[in-house]
Amino acid sequence: MSYAIEINNLRKHYPGAENIALQGLSLNFRKGIIAGLLGPNGAGKTTTISIICGLVHQDSGSATVLGYDCRHHIVEIKRKIGVVPQQIALYPQLSAQENLEYIGRLYRLPPRVLRRKISVMLERFGLDSHSHKRIHQYSGGMKRRTNIIAGLLHEPEILILDEPTAGVDVQSRNMILDFLKEYNREGKTIIYTSHLLEEAERICQDVAIIDEGRLIAQDTPQQLIAQAEGCHNLEEVFLYYTGRTVRE
Repeated sequence: MSYAIEINNLRKHYPGAENIALQGLSLNFRKGIIAGLLGPNGAGKTTTISIICGLVHQDSGSATVLGYDCRHHIVEIKRKIGVVPQQIALYPQLSAQENLEYIGRLYRLPPRVLRRKISVMLERFGLDSHSHKRIHQYSGGMKRRTNIIAGLLHEPEILILDEPTAGVDVQSRNMILDFLKEYNREGKTIIYTSHLLEEAERICQDVAIIDEGRLIAQDTPQQLIAQAEGCHNLEEVFLYYTGRTVRE
């Protein structure tokens, strides 16, 4: 079986932190699927993504992306992945067009290719008539859609999204989810975190639930629901494994 992401016994403790971020986390995500990385606050999701992207180094264990080691081959990995952070990673005083042109140049895309990609993506996400507005004038949903385009310009094989629909309206959410399914049908792998469990159940073919830096359960949403006693949907499965205590 061919894996997009392979994680083996990852451990990470930030200096001065009371809790250990990752405590022997192991999981794999196959190529060509939409996979959900789910867990309560403090479960280790952000640390895991940061290690995959080369932003943080693990204390021990290993992580690979498309066979490349995340500690030693990050230049190769960065060519293969696109990352859409939860925070809006755009310059508020620049327009969407200007932001995307700047980001595309960082990827060293040829100007003609870049202009075509920006035009196509702005139209696909319903932003073509607002391309010259400054980002600070955008609604939350418009900012979120532009944020996603920024991670897509180099057509990554793996797209990693952290809460891509947080704080957006229903129309924007549906547009984003429909696009992710389209992108996946092109053979791309999508790794996706969300606190919206109905959303994850709707689009994910594989779901890994982590808590306290460990893998708690992993399978298709349907199998997870079938295996957890008395559960009828993914939200109930999530609570079954992680409890109902509110996390800070």
